[in-house]
This record gives sequence, structure tokens and C-alpha cells, in this order.
Amino acid sequence: MVETSGGGSGRLHPHGQRRSVAAFLAANKTLLAAAWVVGFTLVFLWQSAKVSVGGGGGGGGGFLRLRSAPPSSPPRPAPLLRPKAYKLTDFGGVGDGRAVNTEAFERAIKAIAALAERGGGQLNVPPGRWLTAPFNLTSHMTLFLAEGSEILGIPDERYWPLMPALPSYGYGRERKGPRFGSLIHGQNLKDVVITGYNGSINGQGEVWWMKHRRRILNNTRPPLLQLMWSKDIIVANITLKNSPFWHFHPYDCTNITVSNVTILAPISSAPNTDGIDPDSCQDVLIENCYISVGDDAIAVKSGWDQYGIAYGRPSRNIVIRNVMARSLVSAGISIGSEMSGGIANVTVEDVRIWESRRGLRIKTAIGRGGYIRDISYRNITFDNVRAGIVIKVDYNEHADDGYDRDAFPDITNISFKEIHGRGVRVPVRAHGSSDIPIKDISFQDMSIGISYKKKHIFQCSFIEGRVIGSVFPKPCENLDLYNEQGQLVKRAAMWKLHGYMTRSSGVKAVNKRSIMKQGWTELEEVLLGKKFSMVQNHLDQTLHHDQAVVNHDHHIVSN
Repeated sequence: MVETSGGGSGRLHPHGQRRSVAAFLAANKTLLAAAWVVGFTLVFLWQSAKVSVGGGGGGGGGFLRLRSAPPSSPPRPAPLLRPKAYKLTDFGGVGDGRAVNTEAFERAIKAIAALAERGGGQLNVPPGRWLTAPFNLTSHMTLFLAEGSEILGIPDERYWPLMPALPSYGYGRERKGPRFGSLIHGQNLKDVVITGYNGSINGQGEVWWMKHRRRILNNTRPPLLQLMWSKDIIVANITLKNSPFWHFHPYDCTNITVSNVTILAPISSAPNTDGIDPDSCQDVLIENCYISVGDDAIAVKSGWDQYGIAYGRPSRNIVIRNVMARSLVSAGISIGSEMSGGIANVTVEDVRIWESRRGLRIKTAIGRGGYIRDISYRNITFDNVRAGIVIKVDYNEHADDGYDRDAFPDITNISFKEIHGRGVRVPVRAHGSSDIPIKDISFQDMSIGISYKKKHIFQCSFIEGRVIGSVFPKPCENLDLYNEQGQLVKRAAMWKLHGYMTRSSGVKAVNKRSIMKQGWTELEEVLLGKKFSMVQNHLDQTLHHDQAVVNHDHHIVSN
């Protein structure tokens, strides 16, 4: 209602004005909401799509015109890393995922090989899906994968060449006779770089995995990337995925760097798709990698049984750091089991292993020969790992029946420091044997949250070494105990220190006393293998019981 003053001026009363506005707003909510949306949309278009007012090219009347969105930014140009660079399309490459580009790769690499005396060349793989059969690299070459580029391995095995068996393996790893060559291959090369803006190399391994499971392949499956007898290799800033077999297998190579590489395969249906397997290699750096695959994320190797012993090339001077690894069916970081040429001086540090069957694993067997020594693990984190640290000396898979039953591997000087985690069922399972004892092992600064509450979750046998400072859960009694300052606190009982017994209740008192009479100096020599026969007679009657104990512990956490 409109109220007027006594003077009849007709001026609106403030209270009446407010009531009228409120009534109007209440009656027109929908109309006002629509007007607000239209207004907001126009402002948004003006700001982000650059609404312009003007005529057409012919100077017609004014109208609203929406400028088209700017085109997507072009791909980042590849840096020039060699004196000369080519594009795969220069040689007829077609990146539609259907055309086969093998000849384009071969022509490009042939052109680069001609530049060897002038610093080599660079092959840029543009965005696209580049289907190809296997091809060989050349020396002084950079293969650069642009963002959005993907090299695809052709799934038809008829396109994959067969190669001789590796000399340190005796025959193809899975089948006797020749093996399939890798998708990207090289032999006797120098100065090879595979890098990019995180482009991918995809082995399309699904068909290979299916044929392997059905046992219809006659030859060992191919790796994705294999370089042999080569040096000065860099693999960086790319993704490897879905290899038919191992993803990257450097074989008898020197001076290798693998950095900022992502490696992916299904974690439960891609058999033997190891991430990185340096094999009889030296001076290797693997860093800043993310690996989630269907077998070991990283496995250091050096040949198999009598063939590896004869080949005699160790893997040594290897650093693995800043790696995230997952292996639901195997281990995050493995050494072996093919280690017959020897493995030494390996450092594994700043590694996180999650959702895996095992965290760190050393595996070998009678017949392997060789050695595993000077291995250091530091700052390792386990997250939901079934078994944290595993040392296994009965990995009885052999190239053939001709292996030497007296070829015993030597395992010495293995250190674990700053080992932490949660959700671990068995933190340590380290079982040597009477033929392959584990010597000079150490655990320091170790705290692992456990998910398995039964006894004997820190398992060891046939082992000698020390515990330094705080270690949780409680370690086995086979080990000497030192404080944080390195001072001896408690010597392992001598009858346990030799490693033949996992718990004292399994040893008769007469045997304990007999071993004690040998004296500490004599027993130290026994541990070093110098006077094994001195106490053998006292221990023979306990071996059967100890093996039963080991088998029981093994059953608790099955392989």
C-alpha cells in the first residue's frame, strides 16, 4: 500500500517501498534467476571467449560475434641433441596405429649410421601411434619420443626375428633353441640415448602372455628393449609398458644410466614382465623410476648355472636409488637367481616398495656357483608387503640337468640399514643352508609394523652376522647384538651362531657343551669355512631337526 503525507505530495513512504520491492522479488524469482544466468554467461563469454562487437569483412551492421577458441598449442619441439636431426615422417612413417613403420625406422637409422664420424644423429618420433616390427639401433644415436608418441610392437610373432641363445644362459630362457629378438635392439654399440618428453614404447604383450600361459610358443618370448655388448647408454624420460617378456635387458654392457623412466604392466596377468634386468653389467645407475609390473621390478643377474660360470662376467658397481616399485607376484628389488657370473658392490637406497609379495629378495641355488657380496640396502620403506626381506638358497630352477652339484654360491657382506614400513607379514626370512651359509649379514635401525602376529616372523637359519641398535621385531638369536655405538652387547650363543639351529630347544645339551669346548677362535674359523669338519660330527644329529624347523617356518609364509 502506498502512503502519502498530509500535504498530498504523493511521496512514497519508505516502508511501503521496501514492501513493494520484496513483493516484486517474491513474485518474479524465476525471471530474476534467468536474468542472472544470462548476465553471468555474457560476462563469462566476453572475458574468456573474447566476445567482440563489429561488422563483417564487408563492413555490415553491428552484431555479436564469438571468436573461435584458439587452437591447442603445438607440440613442444624436440631439442637438438645431435648435430643432425630427422623426423620419422621424413622416411615415410605414418603414425595412425595401423601402418607398419619398420622400413621407415630402418631407413632413418641407416641415415644416422652414416653420420657416425660427425657426432651421429637424432631420430624424432612425433605424436602418434607408430606400429612396427623389431628394428636395430646404431651407435651415436638419440631416439627422441615426443609427448603423445607411442611406438607399438606388432603383435604377430611372424614379424619377430629369432636370435641365438644368450651365451651365459645356454639356451633361450624359457624354451630350448633360438629366442625372439627384442622390439628395439642393439649389439656392440656405443653412445646410445633413448629419451623424450615421456613418449612410450608399448610391446602390446597381451597376445604373448596368453600364448605363454597356453604353452603354445616354441621360443623364449622377446624383451621390449635389449642392448648387448654395448657401452655409454642413457634411457631417460620415457615410458616402457606391456613387454612380452622383460622390459629393459642390458646384457654385458658398461656405463648405463636409467633415469625418470616409468615401467608398467598388469600386476597379475603379465608373466615375467620384469622392469629392469641388468645382466653381467657394470657401472649402472638406476634412479627416479616408477615401476609396477608382473614380476620383479628390478632384478640384477649374471648368467645361469654352468653357462654363466663359463661366461664369467659379473654384475658390479650398481646403484639403485629413488625408486618406487610394486610386484604383486614377485619382488620389488631382486638379486638373482641367475647370478653364476657373480654380483658385487650393489647399493640400493631410498626405495619404496608397496603392495608387493616380497620387498627385497636374494635368490640362488646349488649349481649356480658365483658369489653375491658387498650388497648394501639403506632407507627402504615397505608398505603392505607380504615378506620384507627374503634370502633364498634353494631356488631350484636350472638351465638343464648338466649343472654342477658342487657349485655352491658364496653369500657374504649383506647390510640392511634404515628399513621401515607397515603392513608386513614377515619382516625377514633369511634361510641359508649347510652348503650355502649366509655370512656377515647386518641389520641396523629397523622398525617394521607387522600384520602377522604369530611367532617366528623374523626367521633365519644357517646365518652369521650382527644386529646393531634398535631392530623391531625381535631378531633371531643367531646374530650378535651391538649397541648404537658399535659396542658388543651380547654374543650369539655359539651353537646358534654357526647357523645350524634356528632355536635353542632343537639342540641337545651334550651338543651344546661339545661345541662350546671348541672355543671361540676355532668356531670363528668354522664360520669362515676353514675347519668345517671340526664340529661336523657334533652337528650331524641336529641337522634333520633343524631342516624340519625351517620347513615349518617356510610353511607359515609359503612361497
